Amino acid sequence: MSGLEVAVLAGRAAGHGRARTVTGGVLAALRASGITPRVLEAATRARAEAEVAAAVAGGASAVVAVGGDGTAHAALQVVAGTAVPLALVPAGTGNDLALALGVPADPAAAVRAAAADLLAGRARSVDAGRSAGRWWATVLCCGFDSAVSDRANRLRWPPGRRRYDLAVLAELARLRPYEVTLSLDGAQRTLAATMVAVGNTAWYGGGLRICPDADPADGLFDVTVVGPTTRRELIRTKPRLADGSHVTHPAVSVHRAARVELACAGVTTYADGEPVAPLPVVSECVPGALRVVGAAPA
Repeated sequence: MSGLEVAVLAGRAAGHGRARTVTGGVLAALRASGITPRVLEAATRARAEAEVAAAVAGGASAVVAVGGDGTAHAALQVVAGTAVPLALVPAGTGNDLALALGVPADPAAAVRAAAADLLAGRARSVDAGRSAGRWWATVLCCGFDSAVSDRANRLRWPPGRRRYDLAVLAELARLRPYEVTLSLDGAQRTLAATMVAVGNTAWYGGGLRICPDADPADGLFDVTVVGPTTRRELIRTKPRLADGSHVTHPAVSVHRAARVELACAGVTTYADGEPVAPLPVVSECVPGALRVVGAAPA
């Protein structure tokens, strides 16, 4: 037996209940490897973060996040900036961090890969973003897409994905460029933008490659700026997010920086699909802040 004990954070709502379904298999696989799992409550984001913090303070050797990017985001608030590694078991609606790090898409394969790394003492170090006191690992965004998220969170009907689709239609109807003050490593300018995405990794929104060349181990963010555009052009260009070819569009520019400052009235930022803070926000790329197990080698 290994003597390792890990905390298992299972997102109750992740993947419309898929995380709950696969958790039993995750626990069985860990025990079969000689690793002792401790299941944590995750009824709310605040409760999840508190439970992870208590488990790590109690000596957990790693945190296993069973769910999507929201579950990983909760665990990040505790393990980022420490030596405690994070294992991802993708079982959410959006699994963009797992995709970016080469974690097996199959939950059973993912937990086996994580257990093998834990038992061998292996871990991969990647960068993480830090904004308004919150850690994040994928993409921080503001503008059109954050307005859609704000609206979807306010709606009580319809349920599920249809609520997000309705929010998209509502925000398209009032589409307008935002006046954004953007500072990249101290170089400041004000510009009109439909949206700004600050990428530590390439993917967000469940497989959309918004920052296609972002490297989570280079100490820099990739910043994708979408300038003023029409409703029709925004709809026409969206399919190109799947392969990252949108960056060749004349309205799109890409920049790199280790420190990104954003300011715009009435706009909220989201990262890992979770609300972070209203603008203005300063985001810093912290090299090697996160240790992961079960991921593909760099």
